[in-house]
Amino acid sequence: MKLPYFPVAACLLTGLAAAPATAQNAALDARIAKLSAQEEAKVIAWRRDFHEHPELGNLETRTAGIVAAHLKSLGMEVQTGVARTGVVGILRGGKPGPVVALRADMDALPVTEKNELPFASKARTSYNGQEVGVMHACGHDTHVAMLMGAAEVLSQVKKDLPGTIKFVFQPAEEGSLPGQEGGARLMVKEGVLDNPKVDAIFGVHINAQTEVGTLKYRPGGEMAASDVFTIKVKGKSAHGAYPWLSVDPVVTAAQIIMGLQTIISRQTELTQDAAVLTVGMIHGGVRNNIIPEMVELTGTIRTLNKDMQQKLWADVRRTATNIAASAGATAEVTIENYAPVTNNDLPLTERMLPSLRTAAGSADKVVLQKAVTGAEDFAFFQEKVPGVFVFVGGMTKGTDPATTAPHHTPGFRIDESGLTLGVKTLATLAADYLTLKK
Repeated sequence: MKLPYFPVAACLLTGLAAAPATAQNAALDARIAKLSAQEEAKVIAWRRDFHEHPELGNLETRTAGIVAAHLKSLGMEVQTGVARTGVVGILRGGKPGPVVALRADMDALPVTEKNELPFASKARTSYNGQEVGVMHACGHDTHVAMLMGAAEVLSQVKKDLPGTIKFVFQPAEEGSLPGQEGGARLMVKEGVLDNPKVDAIFGVHINAQTEVGTLKYRPGGEMAASDVFTIKVKGKSAHGAYPWLSVDPVVTAAQIIMGLQTIISRQTELTQDAAVLTVGMIHGGVRNNIIPEMVELTGTIRTLNKDMQQKLWADVRRTATNIAASAGATAEVTIENYAPVTNNDLPLTERMLPSLRTAAGSADKVVLQKAVTGAEDFAFFQEKVPGVFVFVGGMTKGTDPATTAPHHTPGFRIDESGLTLGVKTLATLAADYLTLKK
């Protein structure tokens, strides 16, 4: 089924269906804003510590230990070892009520940092057989710090909260180590949304191309589904001096790569939704004068609705196998779903829009955005319970977004003055959800 697009979103942008933010929960929201501002120094210090000591997915033991100790110091029930290295804290309010979850991801990326910062990462690791650096190149260090700050804020107002808050610190959002399951999918499988059963979930993501002080959101399909494909091109090995004795998988793989590009440019109706197909890795051969027997290609598919996703899966299989067959080779294609579409629940988004405006301080600081082809495994939580995922500005005011380093790159950096808004947003969403009637 195709996900809702702009007509619904435009209606929500007006905010006509919801009460003005100032009328909803003014006293509690004002207290949360004050407490969030008081957390700024702590949050920045936590963030810098995590940034200097990054850990890859399912290896976040140091990070998890700091998180667990903090939640215990706030008097929470704390679960550790969830989905290997995840941490869950449970804060019970002063009265019975619903259960809301707040989520932050903890893992870093195999990226070598190039920022000249006193807390820049110098960590190294071996990843996919290569020696690389480890870096928080997507801002997960800020997410952990912001949720720790929100936990401290909400613990100070818990007597006014009718219900329960679950703080979910998730490992392996960027993917697990080879051969391991992890991330939100495993957390859901292990029952993180149960005992007590979660009624709604919220998450935020820092964004290096969005100005500090701004929140961005989108009802319905906000971020793309992400699929991983692998194509094993099998031919016949031969001496590089006698290519006619081979069935060359290197040349065949090159033809497949070029053929895959026509799937998006010539076979996909992009007026419906955006779609992306990228080959990110090529492996094959051991010597310059030996034609290998096999070459392996790995890449990603990004789509914003299920129909287009299934079409691209079929297109990739057809293109790879037929091009290989034309060269006398074979192509073995496997495609796995990494994350579904990040789908913000429409009624919940409409209900919480005034709370976003309260957190940001004004309606013009809450911006409706277009769908993006990045992906988030937060989507696995949204498949089970209504959820809303929001972007928090992390770019210095007045900066041209085109000049800032993108996420997942060595120069990625965040303006830390934006972290307080993240704390306030998480805490306000949780408090308003619990205290305001549907």
